[in-house]
Amino acid sequence: REAEMGARGAMRQGRPLRGLPRCRMWTPRPRADNVNSLFWLVLFGGARRIQKGPAMRAAVIERKTRETDIVVELNLDGTGVSDIETGIGFFDHMLVSFSKHGAFDLKVRCEGDLEVDMHHTVEDVGICIGLAMAKALGDCSGIRRFGHAYVPMDEALSRASVDISKRPYLIWRVNFARPKVGEMDTELFKEWFHALAMNAGLCLHVESLYGENTHHIIESCYKATARAIRAGVEMDPRMQGSPSTKGVL
Repeated sequence: REAEMGARGAMRQGRPLRGLPRCRMWTPRPRADNVNSLFWLVLFGGARRIQKGPAMRAAVIERKTRETDIVVELNLDGTGVSDIETGIGFFDHMLVSFSKHGAFDLKVRCEGDLEVDMHHTVEDVGICIGLAMAKALGDCSGIRRFGHAYVPMDEALSRASVDISKRPYLIWRVNFARPKVGEMDTELFKEWFHALAMNAGLCLHVESLYGENTHHIIESCYKATARAIRAGVEMDPRMQGSPSTKGVL
């Protein structure tokens, strides 16, 4: 008590805090409603430091053209929460699955020229998610970089492998027996994966190893890709700086 009163008096008078009587060692337990504890935290730094957690790797992308008006919010360190509205039911379903299995928080709002067809909407959403991913990753310091996943869905099995290298490339070995799934043209799925890889800086290989049902094949591709990217963007506690021998990606 004597030390506290002496310190308070010195601070009021603008004198340096010297010659204060010694007191017993005390470990303050800071609480918002405890003024004395907060005083000692400010004065001496306290015995317990308030630690800040790692910053969330998140980004917002807004992109407007004559064909689409898109807003994407992406958090790579999320829990798989999604809020998707593109105007294409099956596409929304795939993006929800992508978010869930990648553990990315993903919000997508897209108004596209669906009266023309779905191509612009699907491709431009891929562009925006890719841009958001690249922005959230920054210089990629400390990430694992590589990831792969096999995902079965009933009779279908798909494999995805990714290198987050900033040297974009897509290998797409996926064939469909039907031209549409739901109301969506199956040829548009390659466009989405290509747009994602090119704009996120991914070397991405997606393969359907076997399968018959078109829905199962494409959904397992989305889930495998999400799992592979999830592994690649994960922070590696043993990796300091760039995950490249060049020193930069």
